[in-house]
Amino acid sequence: MIAAIAPRRDLLHLSEVDATGGSVTRVHMDIVEIRSFYHSLLGEMATRSIGMGLTRIWSPMPNERLLGLGYARPWLDRFEGDTERTLSFMLAAQGAIKWPRNGPSRSALVFDEELPLPDSAIDRILMVHALEHAENPRETLMEAWRVLAPNGKLVLVVPNRRGMWARFEHTPFGTGRPFSRGQITKLLREANFTPGAMTEALAFPPVRVRSLLRISYQIERMGLRFWPVFSGVLVIEAHKRMFQGLPVAARQSRRVFVPVLAPQGAARAFD
Repeated sequence: MIAAIAPRRDLLHLSEVDATGGSVTRVHMDIVEIRSFYHSLLGEMATRSIGMGLTRIWSPMPNERLLGLGYARPWLDRFEGDTERTLSFMLAAQGAIKWPRNGPSRSALVFDEELPLPDSAIDRILMVHALEHAENPRETLMEAWRVLAPNGKLVLVVPNRRGMWARFEHTPFGTGRPFSRGQITKLLREANFTPGAMTEALAFPPVRVRSLLRISYQIERMGLRFWPVFSGVLVIEAHKRMFQGLPVAARQSRRVFVPVLAPQGAARAFD
């Protein structure tokens, strides 16, 4: 059972410190900023666009055990009804909030390289706002490989190196490490995954002008047809490969994370 991580009016974060006790510079949004983005009009349009991209490559799996890693909340609700169980793991460096909104919490605060799951426990992993922030993306993918069942699937949503969204820091896709098609494909193969279907999303510009956002759907359709290479994110499905061995390498020492509470204002509702 996954215990709730965040108290009702406080979000639990892990602040990074180096070996001498000094803070490490943050290169990503924390959970409060990410949640605020997805509650904005631009965030709602991004949720719809990525959801359409996921639907294009998402194939049903009977009695599926689904894990969202990173900030997958906006899309877990869409697919949860077809699963046997669904969990939401959020990254230590970002923080965690309760999911789902109603009922017992199924969210947890985790290290992406040390997931609290046994081998072959999950049928599909949806990874959003995770790999681009990983200290070692290959080790993160190797840990995903470990917890996936045979023939399990990994679905990645990563910023597109050529896209406009990777160049603007007012969205979560403008922080972290963007990937090209070739880079993400190579990385998946190195981690013993077979890349499969790939598509794009966020083919409209990341503007906050309400009049332009009203026609984002029309711009998205045109963009996916005429300039998909400049879309904001890549959505790729990969399959766990079982027939190839991997060399065992000693893990490097990691930064130390210290749990801290980030209080929310009393007038601010926790969702």
